[in-house]
Order: sequence, then C-alpha cells, then structure tokens
Amino acid sequence: MAISLKTRFAGLELSNPVIISSSGLTNSAEKNRKLCEAGAGAIVLKSLFEEQILMEVDAMQDSVYYPEGTDYLRESMKHHKLGEYLQLIADSKKVCDVPIIASLNCYSSSEWAHFAAEIEKAGADAIEVNILALQSDVNYQYGEFEQRHIDILRNVKAHTSLPVIMKLGMKLTNPVALIAQLYANGAAAVVLFNRMYQPDIDVEKMEHKSGKVFSSPEELSRALRWVGIASSQVDKIDYAVSGGVHQPEDVVKAILSGAAAVEVCSSIYMNTNRYIDEYLRFTSAWMGRKGFEKVSQFKGLLRVKDVKGVNTFERTQFLKYFNEYKNED
Repeated sequence: MAISLKTRFAGLELSNPVIISSSGLTNSAEKNRKLCEAGAGAIVLKSLFEEQILMEVDAMQDSVYYPEGTDYLRESMKHHKLGEYLQLIADSKKVCDVPIIASLNCYSSSEWAHFAAEIEKAGADAIEVNILALQSDVNYQYGEFEQRHIDILRNVKAHTSLPVIMKLGMKLTNPVALIAQLYANGAAAVVLFNRMYQPDIDVEKMEHKSGKVFSSPEELSRALRWVGIASSQVDKIDYAVSGGVHQPEDVVKAILSGAAAVEVCSSIYMNTNRYIDEYLRFTSAWMGRKGFEKVSQFKGLLRVKDVKGVNTFERTQFLKYFNEYKNED
C-alpha cells in the first residue's frame, strides 16, 4: 500500500502536515534550509512585529525634538525592518522547496497591512496574521476584539492575493462565530491557538519574570476541542493545530479532529530538527496499520458530530472524571 502524507492547507500543497511555526527557529534562511532538509512540510517565518518597530522608534525619538524628525524616523525604521524581512523571504525561497509563509504579528488595523503587497512581491506563498493582544480596558465594548480580527483581515486582503491564515488566541468567547466571519471575509485557514507570554513572579526579588517558555503537552486538548467543534460547523476553511503538539501521535490526533496540519515549535527546540522525522514516521506507520493511504481519508473522522449537544457532553464528562477520580489521601 502506497502511503502519502500530502495535505492541502490554505490552498497550499504540503508534502506532509508538519509546519514549523513562527519563532527563532525560522529567523534565517540557513535555519530554514535545515528544517526543510529535515522534512518540514512548510515553514512560517519569524514574525514581523508591529509593536517591536514602534518600540524601537520610541526609544530613539528622545533625541529628536521636532515632529517631522519623529515621522521621518518612524518611516525609516519601518522600511528598514521591512527590507530585512523581505530579504529573509527571498533568501529562504532560494534554499527551500516547501511553502514559505510570512508572519505578521499585529494588534491594529493600520498601514501595516500595506506590507502584505511587498511580502507577496518577495515571493512568500502565504501570510499568517497573528493578532496577539490582551483585552483589559475597563471601557471595552464586547465584540471589539473580534471585529479587529475582521478589520485586519480585510485590510491585508485588500493588498494581496496571497492566502491569508489567521492565527487565533484562545481567549475568545465563541471561536466558531469568529471563524465563520473570517471565512466569509476571505481567510483561507485558521490556526488554533497562538500562545501568550507566560508571566511569573519572583517572590524573593519581588519582581516580574518570564514564566514557562515552551508549551506543554496538556495544552493540546484546547486546540483539539475547538478544531473538532469548529470544523463541523465551518467546514470550508482549513484548520491547523498549534500548542502542545509534542508527541508523534499528536499529529494524528489533530487530523482526526479536523485539522489539515499542525504547527510545531517547542518540541523542535527541545528535541532538535530530527524530531520532525519522528512525527512523519509515526503518522505513516499509523496510517499503514489502520489501512489509510491518504491523509484526507481520516481527516475529521473524530470531529464533533452533535454540535448542539456538545455542552451536555462536556459537563457530563467533567462529572464522570471527578466521580471516578480517587484521592489516595
């Protein structure tokens, strides 16, 4: 039996479902070449951060005493950073034969979306938009954050014909409703979920510090839940699972839930590029045992069938779990 790991995600043909997510792993063409050689199905470049550029401008503008100077500095910095990013795209395309996905990390619907046109010219195969922001304003109006996703998507789509992938955070009241609106406004795929900075506190120094950097296997369940639910109701858009994809069998779990691909990062940092092959070998062997020749044959087999009854299912499983759990003390 000839087994193929090929999958289709955001209109892109991938040789396999393992995508390397945006991180320090993907910030140079040489690193991307090695990831490609190790078997990655696609690569998401390290993000172009909106706020990083603004912060660098703010740090420098103390020496500028007139508005025109500040404006010039801002534009100069933006073009410099964009130029570096466009070069990363072009260089990566030269040495990689897998889709190269650019990443925009932004929190406002502004002129940053204009970068999309330049990214397309540089040769990127798609754009992933990561809207990473906490909603903490006491005057926040319900729905504003969701609408921001739609506004940014529309703005990006207005400047490029590339497939646009929306990477969503997990702090959403109803991801399914937002995904439906994103699909209606032209999104090619969604990734569930992005990962916020993890804060911690040093009680001896009484100061903030960085918490756990890498994801944990326990985080996978959140994405499996929502991909399983969303892919049942909004089935014309592609899904990828991100966060907690640590074990080789997690790729199979993601696809069974309805995803076309997974995005991995922490597991590669922890186990090196060679771990990509572990994902591929397990998936291929599992498909052989189960009699599947193509990924499409088992994609979504375990997505949520009874969407209306999902809340009842969740509550009863919660009760069963704690009724069966025994405290040894």
